[in-house]
Amino acid sequence: MEAFKTVIWIVNIFAALAVIVLVLMQQGKGADAGATFGSGTGSAQGVFGSGGNANFLSRSTAIAATLFFVSCMALVYIHTNAKSHGLDFSTVEQSQPAQTQQQPLEQIPAQNSGSSPQQ
Repeated sequence: MEAFKTVIWIVNIFAALAVIVLVLMQQGKGADAGATFGSGTGSAQGVFGSGGNANFLSRSTAIAATLFFVSCMALVYIHTNAKSHGLDFSTVEQSQPAQTQQQPLEQIPAQNSGSSPQQ
């Protein structure tokens, strides 16, 4: 089970990095707005893109995001159905505390109060 969990972690990390890279590679839909409105020949659909038109980068981003979501849900499912969730101290036997013998404090030698320290 640990090997399967490791594979899902690796897929999750690569999917997250792919989403980041693909989003940063894409040009914003409003990036051409200034050039289009400046020339006076643009329509709203041409500037902001049509609803059904999706290029390779946006489809790849959607696939990577779906893969990231699915791998996250798989990790949640594996974690919630695992037999042990971290440290379990319920089966540890408690031992008796160590018995320490208290030794009497030694007498502190008296300091000479008549002499002052030389500097």
